[in-house]
Amino acid sequence: MSLLQAMRRHARFRAREVAMIEGETQHDWRRFEDRVLRLAEGLRSLGVGRGDRIGILALNSRAYLEAECAIWAAGAVIVPMNIRWSTAENGYAIEDSNIRVLFADRNFLTEAELLRTARDDLLIVGIDAEGAAGDVVSEQLIKASDRAPEYEPAPKDLAGIFYTGGTTGRSKGVMLSHGAMWINSISVAMATGIGEEDRLLHTAPLFHVAGGIMLQAGLVSGSTHIFMPRFVADQLVRNVEQQKVTKLLILPTMVQMMMEDKTYAPAKLQSLNGLLFGGSPMPEPILARLKEDLPQVSLVHTYGQTEMGPAISFLHPRWQFVGSPKGLSVGTPFTTVEVKVVDADGHPVALGEVGEIWARGPGQMTGYLNKPEETAKAITEDGWVRTGDIAYQDEDGFLYICDRAKDMIITGGENVFSGEVENVILRHPAVREAAVVGIPDDEYGEAVHAVLVLHEGAEIELQALRDHCRAEIAPYKSPRSLEIRATLPLSPTGKVLKRDLRAPFWENRSTAV
Repeated sequence: MSLLQAMRRHARFRAREVAMIEGETQHDWRRFEDRVLRLAEGLRSLGVGRGDRIGILALNSRAYLEAECAIWAAGAVIVPMNIRWSTAENGYAIEDSNIRVLFADRNFLTEAELLRTARDDLLIVGIDAEGAAGDVVSEQLIKASDRAPEYEPAPKDLAGIFYTGGTTGRSKGVMLSHGAMWINSISVAMATGIGEEDRLLHTAPLFHVAGGIMLQAGLVSGSTHIFMPRFVADQLVRNVEQQKVTKLLILPTMVQMMMEDKTYAPAKLQSLNGLLFGGSPMPEPILARLKEDLPQVSLVHTYGQTEMGPAISFLHPRWQFVGSPKGLSVGTPFTTVEVKVVDADGHPVALGEVGEIWARGPGQMTGYLNKPEETAKAITEDGWVRTGDIAYQDEDGFLYICDRAKDMIITGGENVFSGEVENVILRHPAVREAAVVGIPDDEYGEAVHAVLVLHEGAEIELQALRDHCRAEIAPYKSPRSLEIRATLPLSPTGKVLKRDLRAPFWENRSTAV
């Protein structure tokens, strides 16, 4: 079974149902499959064969999904390229994965040409409804080609190489098989209720495995797919209203931006019935407003990482309410995933004790491309993936992420989980956004430091913030220093980059706790 099989099934049994919407263009499942197979044959005419790696450097679009499926139908492997990377970083990915054909839309043709200066045999295939250019254009290949013969990959065959962000060194290419991607898609669709009646809006970047899994879950389910090139708050509101979107994947920071945009109005989003989010729990002030404005929307908090394809666990909508006893957790594992929390020696810890999350299941990576030593470090002999995330489980088995190891603050021998402190800070009426990090302290090892973005015209002093926090949490958890900023640094996927907030304080130190 594969995502190609899902495409064929919908083209056979739901041929006239709408598969893709982009602007004024709509394609039903039969036309979508026909275009994919013709593009696949066009790739074969260019010399693409089984196992070849093909890059995609483009914004979200209908053509992006067509390219992915065509690559698979030609027997090749997709390598989604990070649109925010430098030429050097993307050049590394091209060399590491041996890409010789690169799909690029009009936004990245200049970048594609720069990449060719380092690899002169790189073939550029332009994709776009208009403004496409390159050595050849996908629309030309579709029009000039017959349908490729039916091809069904084996579950163990390599389907995609997804590059990690490289926060701990050189980026690593995570290898996911067709079977792994199929299992993840089915698992996420089951857990979130994505079905053939849904209309999914794709605003999270498709090069990222989190954005990709939403698309793939909709592909196996036969949902209608609607594309936005990238997240823009007012455009998201307009798309949901006009296209009657039912479900979308979005980060808590984006939810806040959407609700603060002048175009936002609950009446415009009445078609929504599901909102998936990850990266962090939904801050309680935003959660409260969501529940008031959009009571019909089921909220699903998901947790995962690229190495797991990405599904690890999810928090069911019934636990998404202000004051929920499970609200700060990431729930329980997806049906296809096993999870345990272990100590430094790999032994399971008791419930309530902190340790590293290990996970395994049929949706996990095969390994890191060209990095057997790194693979051996990441996957145990009995198949567990070491996530590097620190957590504990309660008596019901719910997982509570205490942050990445460096995001957990140890002050005076006490563990402080930044998410807990941030949630308390965000209840203060002056605070719009908050990030808590550990900074060096000669007496306690680390001190709790708060970085805040305030609402327009608001003010706050450290003592007032500490008084506010001490009403709800222990004094050692309350911030000992405060910094006000206009914005917080965000990753390409919208997560707060705590390492950037922490780094200046740890410069010229031999250790960074």
